[in-house]
Amino acid sequence: MAYSLRIGEESRTTNDVEAITNPFDGTVVGEVCIGSAHDLDDAIAAATDAFETTRRLPTHERIAILRRTAAALEARAEEIALLMTRESGKPIRFSRAEVARAVVTFELGAAELTRERGEVLPIDLNQAGEGRLCLYERVPRGPVAAISPFNFPLNLVAHKLSPTIAVGASTVLKPPPQCPITSFVLAEILEEAGLPAGALNVVPCGPEVAQRMVEDDRMKVLSFTGSDTVGWKLKSLAGRKQVLLELGGNAPCIVDEDADFDACMPPILNGAWAHAGQVCIKVQRIFVHASRFDAFLERFVEESRALPCGDPMDEATVVGPLIEPVHVKRVTEWVAEARKAGAVVHCGGEADGSVLPPTVLTNVDPGQRVCKDEVFGPVTVVEPFDEFSDAIEACNASRFGLQAGIFTQNITKAMHAFRELDYGGVLINDVPTFRVDNFPYGGTKDSGFGREGVRFAMEEMTEPKVLVLRGLDA
Repeated sequence: MAYSLRIGEESRTTNDVEAITNPFDGTVVGEVCIGSAHDLDDAIAAATDAFETTRRLPTHERIAILRRTAAALEARAEEIALLMTRESGKPIRFSRAEVARAVVTFELGAAELTRERGEVLPIDLNQAGEGRLCLYERVPRGPVAAISPFNFPLNLVAHKLSPTIAVGASTVLKPPPQCPITSFVLAEILEEAGLPAGALNVVPCGPEVAQRMVEDDRMKVLSFTGSDTVGWKLKSLAGRKQVLLELGGNAPCIVDEDADFDACMPPILNGAWAHAGQVCIKVQRIFVHASRFDAFLERFVEESRALPCGDPMDEATVVGPLIEPVHVKRVTEWVAEARKAGAVVHCGGEADGSVLPPTVLTNVDPGQRVCKDEVFGPVTVVEPFDEFSDAIEACNASRFGLQAGIFTQNITKAMHAFRELDYGGVLINDVPTFRVDNFPYGGTKDSGFGREGVRFAMEEMTEPKVLVLRGLDA
């Protein structure tokens, strides 16, 4: 099946068509039309026109669209999960979990519309303000340019569309090139749910074409999820737009001397290896108290080796394929570089086709790319620390700051970690990979700018508009 561009009321075919293939076995999942600069310009124009409709949509209509979308996703959950697994290689167990999260993400958009979106302010703070009533409400800034990555092809798109619909904005979406079909299915669901024509325009296109909507002044908000290199470049090109960047990380996890291995090992294993580590908050660096280091390492390596790898359609699989051959090459090269520089590889390190098994490294120089950059693959570095303050310092030495996990029974250390770690989120007795879709999610330093989480994205996509009423007798 070939999927056409969605521009305004039009389903547009193009001569440039790309096959979308399963990253595990290479089978063709479908074909997608690729948009040109002209197509994207038309999509921007359609979104600009549609904004005059979306910003006037009554609250009850926006709530209904969001609720109907959530219900349709829930009804078609297995179908969409299977599609995601086929086109992205995400193990089916995680695809099902992602659909469930996307249902909540759209429900949250509807729920937020039932809460206060403004305030009455006292302005008679001096005599000049007497006799006046001041209030404000939040209004949409304008059309949103949305760019989404492959690793969560449904829920990260939902995190852009749910708040956009809720605030009454229109969108041009560039879906992930590796797995765009899920975005087209979601667009069909939204259309059936009553979203007005032009409120969502879907245009797969190359980076040089997508850059046009970043630079176009008609688009008032840029919401980008992806690599830090690309994200910061786009911010520099965005002009006067409001910008939301959810970028990369190399998330650390501290295992203190009093940690219970039976409690912390399962979430750490899942946080390190789920979806082949293609998660921006995957457990990439683990700092273990020196007194427990050997015992932790032995168990972590043993249980990592035992995890099912391979076919993402297998119900048991935890580690599926990396999304593209170029990433298999990149990740294995980073491991080889670290090994050459003196790192010890305890398991993994060699790929079987598109699948790289869990790879555990120790004795890694902090300057190696597996430490200082985002590996976005099934590689985790484990190192000992003597003092808790040393582990905090090692975490903060990173140029990233998305989320950090701390396993400790000491409340003083937990509070110290929260106060001192320069990260957008600090999770106590949990892994940095944990995320719920309503809390403010985002990072510091190279990890991003602004916050997602439906309510917080709605705030980023809107601005306060003030009304002052003065009585004629004032």
